[in-house]
This record gives sequence, structure tokens and C-alpha cells, in this order.
Amino acid sequence: MEVKIGVQHAPREIVLESGQTAAEVEKAVSEALSGKSDLLTLVDDHGRKVLVPADRLAYVELGEPTARKVGFSAL
Repeated sequence: MEVKIGVQHAPREIVLESGQTAAEVEKAVSEALSGKSDLLTLVDDHGRKVLVPADRLAYVELGEPTARKVGFSAL
């Protein structure tokens, strides 16, 4: 699933493809925003962890996975 994270005072957003389900990502975000956790921790498709301080979150957008096109074709 595609996850976009907006960070306060940062001109760009963080975009990652995660193997986590929408429910897992939503639970991690709600725990970070409720104060149960100081960091929003997500894992991308390559196993890398993304850590964002909970007090710097501007927004989190959950989307569908994007299919990567391989090769050359006429559009």
C-alpha cells in the first residue's frame, strides 16, 4: 500500500510502499497521535524502517498500491 506522510516545516512529503495493511498503518498512526508512542514507525517493502516524530506529523494519506510498469510501450 502507498503511504504519504506530511511533516510539519518540511517542504516535501515522505512517500513509501509498505507491505503493512491499512489497518496496521492506521493503528500505528492513531497510537502516535494519541501519545502512546513518541514515534510513528512504518516498514517499507524493502524492510527499511521509517521513523517520524509524532509531534511533527501534519497528515498521513493511505492509498492503493501502485503497479510499476516495466519496459517500453506507447501510451
